[in-house]
Amino acid sequence: MEKLIDLLPSLQDKLQDKPLALYPESWNQLENGQLCMADFGSYDAILFWGRNCPFQADEVVEIDQLPLAKVPLTHETAVCLHHLLPFTAPQPVLGQDRSFGMGDRLGIATLGHIHAIRKYDVYPIFAQQSMREIKLMNRTYDDVLDRVTFQVLQAGFKKGYGADGDHLKSLEEVRYAIDCGYTMITLDCSEHIRGEAASMSGMELEALRPLPAALEQEYLGRSFQLTGDVSVQFTRTTLHQAYLIYGEAISFAKSIYDACIAGSSVELEISIDETETPTTPAQHFFAANELKKAGVVFKTMAPRFCGEFQKGIDYIGDLAQFDEEFKVHVAVADHFGYKISVHSGSDKFAVYPSVGRMTHGRFHVKTSGTSWLEALRLTAVAEPALFRELYAYAIGVFPESRANYHVSTEPEQIPDISGMADKDLPSLLNLATSRQLLHITYGKIMNETNPDGSLRFKDRLYRFWREHRAEYDSILERHMDRHLSLLMPHM
Repeated sequence: MEKLIDLLPSLQDKLQDKPLALYPESWNQLENGQLCMADFGSYDAILFWGRNCPFQADEVVEIDQLPLAKVPLTHETAVCLHHLLPFTAPQPVLGQDRSFGMGDRLGIATLGHIHAIRKYDVYPIFAQQSMREIKLMNRTYDDVLDRVTFQVLQAGFKKGYGADGDHLKSLEEVRYAIDCGYTMITLDCSEHIRGEAASMSGMELEALRPLPAALEQEYLGRSFQLTGDVSVQFTRTTLHQAYLIYGEAISFAKSIYDACIAGSSVELEISIDETETPTTPAQHFFAANELKKAGVVFKTMAPRFCGEFQKGIDYIGDLAQFDEEFKVHVAVADHFGYKISVHSGSDKFAVYPSVGRMTHGRFHVKTSGTSWLEALRLTAVAEPALFRELYAYAIGVFPESRANYHVSTEPEQIPDISGMADKDLPSLLNLATSRQLLHITYGKIMNETNPDGSLRFKDRLYRFWREHRAEYDSILERHMDRHLSLLMPHM
């Protein structure tokens, strides 16, 4: 019997829309037939050749006395694929030594991510979006996972990938992600962290809430030996601060864990990084120890490191201080048996060598917005007029968008491009100011409408990216390669 991937001329004769090409790596033999994905120019579809098609088709023709079904890329199709081809479904991967989150706001970046990740001994989290990103892009968790599913099939990526409900803050949000099949939950505890206690005196702390005697007995007057020569100690004040800063967050994490994660295969990450005040190594130890005592099982924790991990730009801060404190954070994680997680990891090239080296190649790093910026880099290269239009619009909505993100860029620092030559526009994606401008205005850009109600930018951008998808994949591969090669120079 012939292979479906060899039947392109017959398919072009039979189908109403003519496929331009078949994706050979997507070919799979199933019990009742063969399937592969096809490029129909402006869209992709699945072709199933055989009897008893398991999918809901929108067109059926006959080739060599067998029905051939053309299957649209719907949510129902993705769910069916998860059962028929388990490699297309997300699975728990956070427990692997190295994991790397590759969020995709647009739903078109996974192929480029796959091209990069295949070169490294690391497990990807392809479906990774926060509720903030979901809402700003008018997407759903089903949509995010569906788009990843089809690109995993298209590339024939069978190593396995995870799905992360990122920075979730409520039981409702966590249950939503789990119901959609997400294998990992990043629990954002920021709304339960009392950072103001970090600057309080002993008397102020006591007035706010007395330190329980049991904690005094457990933590004071002793040194907690971690790996090597690393140890952690508490004074009464630092212990009291840790208790007040993280006590409510620990209770919140336990309530969520007990309600819908305990006893399941869902992997948990504890996020305490979305605060103004850095997490000291002693506070990290306290939070981890109290979570362990409470019976909360988690695979990773994201402390708030010293310096600044702002969106879309490199690390801002003292690298020597980062290394000194990061060493202790890693020792705390090793002591309790979980991995350190680095959030806002996009483009943090200055600290990547330290992260890879000091964790001995055992880490989780998250990226997301950087893939959106690379899509805009391609736009600046090949569609400069459209880029100029959206750049000018972004400047106008930047002040409002800053409410959702912590960035240091001020409006007056953003470059004026009116006199800039088209050939120089891509260089804007190398500047911290314009990167942050475009990084945080994505929701406004993609949802802006014309007077007639049509979308001003979104449809034009997606058409452009579709036409230039091979270039986008290549740009993304190079960009993510830069991240991964610094984290894993010898892997």
